[in-house]
Amino acid sequence: MALEFIGIDPNTGQSGSPTAWVDPATADIVLQSYIADEATLAECAENTAFGHAKGIPAHETVIRIPAHLVSMVREACDVAERRAQLQRPA
Repeated sequence: MALEFIGIDPNTGQSGSPTAWVDPATADIVLQSYIADEATLAECAENTAFGHAKGIPAHETVIRIPAHLVSMVREACDVAERRAQLQRPA
């Protein structure tokens, strides 16, 4: 699987590099970012969507996306949407 690179945090140095990719095979967006702190995890675990169990399933996590990465996430969404449309049967 070769992910399509969308962008990396322009404020990154040699470590800590929030990054966005799109998986061309599935049109999934793949994000690398900062692990949410304990307070954020607790808040997310407590405030779930209506009809969903509280907590964060073991196969999921909560990440923080820096505000200045939003344009790259938006671009990743656009790329993923186009790829998904191409993959739909006619």
